[in-house]
This record gives sequence, C-alpha cells and structure tokens, in this order.
Amino acid sequence: MRWLRLPFVALITTSLALGAMAVRAAVFVVSQVGSVSPASPMLEARADLVGGRGDDVTASAELYDPKTGRFTETGSLHTARYKHAAGLLPDGRVLIVGGSDDRDWHGALRSAEIYDPHTERFTATSSLNDSRFKLPKEAVELASGQMVISGGSQEVEVYDPKSGKFLVASGRMNDAWHYMSETGLRDGRVLIAGGYPDSDRATAQTWIYRP
Repeated sequence: MRWLRLPFVALITTSLALGAMAVRAAVFVVSQVGSVSPASPMLEARADLVGGRGDDVTASAELYDPKTGRFTETGSLHTARYKHAAGLLPDGRVLIVGGSDDRDWHGALRSAEIYDPHTERFTATSSLNDSRFKLPKEAVELASGQMVISGGSQEVEVYDPKSGKFLVASGRMNDAWHYMSETGLRDGRVLIAGGYPDSDRATAQTWIYRP
C-alpha cells in the first residue's frame, strides 16, 4: 500500500461516532488514500478528524469514510486541544501541533503529536520552542519534507521529520498574529498573510518565508 496526498479540507460537523451533538470547532482533516492501480483511477480516501471543542476540549480522533458516510473512532491525542494546526508528512503520517486547552488564551500549548495511519495511534514528538494557538489549519510542507509552523507567536518554526525537532527560523514578525494563512509558492517560498494580534484588530500585512 502506498499513500498519496489529496487536497486538505476543514470540516465542522455535529454527527460523530462519539455522539457529540455540539459543533466541533477547528476540526482538521488530512486526506489519506489506499492502494492505487492503473486500472483503478478512483482513489479510496479517508479523513482524519483530530481534537476540537464542543462543551469541552476533546482528545478524540475519528476517521471519516466517504464510501459509507460514517465516522469511526481511532486513537486519542495525548493532549486534548483545539485551534491547532495539522500537516501531512511525506511518509503519510499526520503532524498535530500547538493549539489550546480549555483555558483558551491562557492555555496555549507547546506540545506536538504524530498520528500514524497504519497503527491508528498518536505518539508525542518534540515540543515547539514557543507555545501557540489559533494557527493556520494546514502546515505547509517544503520541498525538503519539513513543515512550516506560523501564527500565535512572533517566531516561525520548521518541523524536521528526520530529527523530530522544531527549528526556529531567522527573523521575527512584529507581533504574534493569530489565524494567519500559509500558502506554498511555486518557487518553494511560503506566503504567510493576515491574522490579528491580542487586540483582535486584523492586519493586511504579509510575510515571505524563504527556506
């Protein structure tokens, strides 16, 4: 079996296997696909929903099967979180990073975890250098396979899946901007745009990360 990348999607849903009727906010979905053959151009896809918040912040994770239209439980996060970021690593695993616990602004997290679709388990990886939440929904992957983590801090960090560590990029933003967007450009750079600081006043500023 080999894993391929599908477009990243964000979902908010009220019909889950765990029976939560409240809206799960900030649910991140990374698509995974099964075996592919030349005679079968249709890809089998599943979606991995991780964390979120209804009445409480949850550590649960579920897989959505578009064939059956059903959710099934999978492994649980080590740390309940929402307003986090997720990214699909080159080997098909999923990086879950940052976010907040139920204290929101006072509970920003430094921890990070990796979901393995083969074992359906989460394992802890190195922590961020700075706690951060209200992150872009998808972390952009560089040509090197490293992942760019921005937002919620003046610093941009880069996750190296080979070493399992977060590296701090040179340079700093002028504030800790929240809910920024990340877009990978064709030349390998990453456009980081928008967001708002603690004052909730949005910005039109943009930044460029150069690997």
